[in-house]
Amino acid sequence: MDNQYKLTCLHGEHLALGAKMSPFAGFDMPIQYSSITEEHNAVRNRAGIFDVSHMGEVFINGPQAEEFVNHIFTNDVRGMEPGQILYGMMLYPDGGTVDDLLVYKEYEENAFLLVVNAANIDKDYEWMLRNAEGYEVGILNDSDNWGQVAVQGPASEEFVSKVLGMDLSGLKFYHFYDFALYGSRAIVSRTGYTGEDGFEIYATPDAIVDLWKTFLSAGVVPCGLGCRDTLRFEAGLPLYGDELSADISPVMAGLSMFCKLDKDEFIGKDALVAQKAGGVQRKLVGIEIADRAIPRAGYPVELPDGTEVGVVTTGYHSISLDKSICFALVDSAYSPLGTPLNIRIRHKVFPGEVVKKRFYQTNYKK
Repeated sequence: MDNQYKLTCLHGEHLALGAKMSPFAGFDMPIQYSSITEEHNAVRNRAGIFDVSHMGEVFINGPQAEEFVNHIFTNDVRGMEPGQILYGMMLYPDGGTVDDLLVYKEYEENAFLLVVNAANIDKDYEWMLRNAEGYEVGILNDSDNWGQVAVQGPASEEFVSKVLGMDLSGLKFYHFYDFALYGSRAIVSRTGYTGEDGFEIYATPDAIVDLWKTFLSAGVVPCGLGCRDTLRFEAGLPLYGDELSADISPVMAGLSMFCKLDKDEFIGKDALVAQKAGGVQRKLVGIEIADRAIPRAGYPVELPDGTEVGVVTTGYHSISLDKSICFALVDSAYSPLGTPLNIRIRHKVFPGEVVKKRFYQTNYKK
């Protein structure tokens, strides 16, 4: 492996298990251990564990922490209760997406944890620092000092409660608890990125290695990024760089519900207000094709007469649904449900139609 890639604290464990490794977001990450299908089904049917130690953790505190986070974040953190989590985005002034992220309201006063995408850690941290002028806040990128695993699936509560020795039945969706692990702070949250019930555990790198081994010994299946992508895609969840980017706003991606336009201000608000009022040129849609052919990212989307009107952003033959489906960014005129659209796959054209982006019925514990 080229040493230009970063390694998570679990890298040695992946190699010991014979994982197929590949670069992702600047890290050498496991794509699969057995097969994507086996790991996908393990999460849908019982429980799987993912190494997500590559994600970034940025801590913000100080007298104006709430005001500052609300300035850079599309959702509204005012009135969040300690232990609550919100999903949203950071935007450029033109409405393009800097990143999508989770904001954790700490139990400590005037403090937040922002969990950001691995590929964007440095960019996000610089963006926060650049926009902190005039705010009395401290901003700490502590990503290198944390590891993280995600245990996902219908049996995840049972496994995580047992391994951590905690009753997690009362932990609500999009909430977290603090606890001590080996004398250091740890966090367990209940969000997920698979469409199933699931938990994330943040702890020191050494503690995460021990937890990984314990979960595997308990029977939780190790899962790679391959099935993480098939699972999140079926559940209609975006991936930064595919369904959100500097060129794709939350309005275009159909994520306006996470942008509180009734807030006084946030970076990018004016652009989103204009997009909502005047419409956007392109929208993200779901497309189902009748054939078993697989629509991959980058494939053209066409009208029945051959006019190109969009491009696939993510596509698979769905493991859970046994259907060929994709997300695509298309001209807005062709975004209504039921619109016939074709996918060009190499030299052939396959007919499809616009469907809801949440292809799979999610099973979160709410």
